[in-house]
Amino acid sequence: MSEDSKLLFVAQVGAAHGVRGEVKITTFTAEPMAVADYRDLLRQDGSPALTIVSARPTKGGVIARLKGVDDRNAAEALRGLKLFIPRSILPEPEEDEFYLADLIGLSVETPEGEALGMVKAVQDFGAGDLLEIQPKAGASWWLPFTREAVPEVRIAEGRILAVPPAVTEGEPEDDGA
Repeated sequence: MSEDSKLLFVAQVGAAHGVRGEVKITTFTAEPMAVADYRDLLRQDGSPALTIVSARPTKGGVIARLKGVDDRNAAEALRGLKLFIPRSILPEPEEDEFYLADLIGLSVETPEGEALGMVKAVQDFGAGDLLEIQPKAGASWWLPFTREAVPEVRIAEGRILAVPPAVTEGEPEDDGA
């Protein structure tokens, strides 16, 4: 997917709020109200999803009034809808900064140059960001996105340097089968 067409997952519609069609939107942006600034949000396939008319902050996101959604039933019908924005509308990061989405697709190698795979996904299951690394063969594995495990990110070179976790004694080593 080209940089111009890359979509970033920024929010998800939750429950209806009240009887006039407002919805709770859980945001995955650094600043929750940024979702309201994007206004026109997309579905994962790039088609229009919804337009935010107004919003106010709430714990974990925003309560939003949406264009064309005027009652509780219409609001409930949107529950679970994932919302995206084009990567191209975000400002370019400062030097030595990047968006986590920019890591997806980068090659991963040790500081010594040994290929480990490529970044398949970036997730946060509650204990901090994790990189899902997909090797050329075999199952993907998780790497904590910490300075110790990922000492360097070289976006311009299309790679990151990583220190893979050591195999714990008594743990079977992956034989690639």
